[in-house]
Amino acid sequence: MPTIRIAAVGDLMVKRYIISDAKSADGAYNFDPLLEKVAPLLQEADLTIGNLETTFAGKTDGVRRRSHGPLFNCPDELAPALKKAGFDVLITANNHCMDHGSAGLLRTLRVLDRCEIGHTGTFSSAAASREALVRDVKGVRVGILSYTSGLNGIPLPPGRSWMVNLIRPPKMIEDMRRLKKRADLVVVCMHFGQEYTHVPNKKQRQLVDLLFRHGAHIVLGSHSHVLQPLRARGRRQFAAYSLGNFISTKLKENIHTQCGVVLNIDVVKNDNGTVAIAKTAAVPTVVRRVPAGQRFRTEVLPLRDALREGASDEAVRKAYRSMRNRASKIIGRSLA
Repeated sequence: MPTIRIAAVGDLMVKRYIISDAKSADGAYNFDPLLEKVAPLLQEADLTIGNLETTFAGKTDGVRRRSHGPLFNCPDELAPALKKAGFDVLITANNHCMDHGSAGLLRTLRVLDRCEIGHTGTFSSAAASREALVRDVKGVRVGILSYTSGLNGIPLPPGRSWMVNLIRPPKMIEDMRRLKKRADLVVVCMHFGQEYTHVPNKKQRQLVDLLFRHGAHIVLGSHSHVLQPLRARGRRQFAAYSLGNFISTKLKENIHTQCGVVLNIDVVKNDNGTVAIAKTAAVPTVVRRVPAGQRFRTEVLPLRDALREGASDEAVRKAYRSMRNRASKIIGRSLA
């Protein structure tokens, strides 16, 4: 019976000072140091998934779109760094995917394609939007769907509603119905909920129940920017309401927005073709900024390593302990 390990992380929000820390004197960008301390965790999985909450829009059109939030754009060099670190699939349906319009969305997909990183949730054509992402992982066919609750008020172009998967239950149910014909394991990624809250709201719980009823095996949540609970339903279904931020600056002066997890889900395919969740474990991570010569380096690392290394600043040590305690309270026995 084949057994595979899926690793999943939350939001990849590569904001201004993270980008400036990756810039070299010659103007090129190197994001490898950002990820090198956590890459072994990502690489040991058979399939690693993350939520790309930025764009690769390149030189933008200069249009200042009316958005309910900031507009994100990242140098292309992040994409090969993500591939090198171990990411196999990036979720692109989130509230920032249209930050630079349809041109920015389409260019993001081209950059990911060049780096051979799978993606789902946003699409370059109506035909592509009808083809779910399915990966054969050691004999287990893993199908992945992705949806977002909104686009920060930025409208989709007329006649191009297919560009982004929005959370629409009838469409989601139909997508899962079709996907189950092609996949052994159905993974649904949901960008939903209320930002900065550690407890899923009623709508999140209802949507997860809906997805479970219609055949989702794993539901991976993002958008709250902080951790939310894990939920198991027997050995066949599992949900993470929010995996927190994997890459981010501190948001709203909230230290917990720089804490996420690498969630490991071991899945076994039985002789009769059904799948079961054999084991789950979550490794908390933290984003920190440290001096590097005359500059700074931003890096993601396991929280346990940051605690072990300590910090010269008592406030930082206190923040790490607070992150660990909060993660332990939310994740419970799955903490590794």
